[in-house]
Amino acid sequence: MVAAWPALTHEVVPWSPSPDGLVAHSRRASRLVPATYRAAVVPAIAGAGLLLGGDLAADLDEATRLLAAFDAGGAGEIAPFASVLLRSESAASSQIENLTSSARALAEAEIGEGNRANAAVILGNVRTMQAALDLAGRLDERAVLAMHRALMAHQSLHAAGEWRTEQVWLGGSTLHPGDAEYVPPVASEVPALMADLVAFMDRDDLPPLAHAALAHAQFETIHPFTDGNGRTGRALLHSVLLHTGAIRRVTVPISAGLLAIREDYFAALTAYRGGDAEPILRCVAEAARSGTHIGERLVGELRGIRSGWDEQVTARAGAAAWPLLDLLLRQPVVTARVVGAELGVSAPTAQSALARLVDDGVLLESTGHRRNRVYRAPSVLAALDAYAAGLGRRAR
Repeated sequence: MVAAWPALTHEVVPWSPSPDGLVAHSRRASRLVPATYRAAVVPAIAGAGLLLGGDLAADLDEATRLLAAFDAGGAGEIAPFASVLLRSESAASSQIENLTSSARALAEAEIGEGNRANAAVILGNVRTMQAALDLAGRLDERAVLAMHRALMAHQSLHAAGEWRTEQVWLGGSTLHPGDAEYVPPVASEVPALMADLVAFMDRDDLPPLAHAALAHAQFETIHPFTDGNGRTGRALLHSVLLHTGAIRRVTVPISAGLLAIREDYFAALTAYRGGDAEPILRCVAEAARSGTHIGERLVGELRGIRSGWDEQVTARAGAAAWPLLDLLLRQPVVTARVVGAELGVSAPTAQSALARLVDDGVLLESTGHRRNRVYRAPSVLAALDAYAAGLGRRAR
């Protein structure tokens, strides 16, 4: 159990609907909109005490040890698969928001090919997660805004990298927040609440996984943006873990673990707002444990694919086809331009390596064109799609 955590209260706020929001509604419907609503009053947590019961502390400690072991590589080196794990975690976090895309579409989007909308959205989440890792050394308001800016750069409907200046709410009517499932604090409170959260994240007296879970839950409670809060908040969870030193090298698929218990996860966030922090701590511990197992299985499958290629490829020793194999594990859709830039080889050398891997059955050419060809590694894409499908089945 956890000793009482600060619970939010509520305030009654006058409702001033946006004229734009009433355009599609009749005047009669407008008159039925309540004149007031109840918004959350979120408590500060920068100095909140955390007292964990022995069972919960042990649960968090075990999950943290698994994270550290996975990050260190366990029996083999995990680091070469860091970019695959980053992309997979980003996709799982998006899947929690019901955003899905095939591995091929996402890989094409990463190199500027294809035009699938969901892939572009999820690619924004990949960039958010990378920003979260890059900025973990200075977890301040500017870092959080930079994460959100990376996420929302693909769209123009929502202000990217800016605190919200309007009321948002979850569930209920799109016309007013009166019957919403949760109404976050009024916009004017966001800057001070985020400053308090930054102070909380800078503490050094909390168990790392509990620290990350509570920071994430507080972020979701504040809901500082008009959109993208869930994905930014899960990226922030990784930032805190990196900031504490619990992980150092790779992105553990914690969102993959949360996806498998999505309803419990959402219920835990609700409980947190009521002053019960134990459910979110349990959820994140469970997600960390299952995430390490999920990551190990994915890395093991990719290792098997790479090992099989060693037997399959007929290129001479020292040929560019060999380092290209390693590139394909983290970027399973490529062009000659991408290969040349990544491997530092000439265009003819890149094209020759691609042709060799097509002949050896590692790659397929996707376009059928004579120029501007796109190549894909179907075995890697199939493994990544199977991984994502497995997460979806566990969630259901």
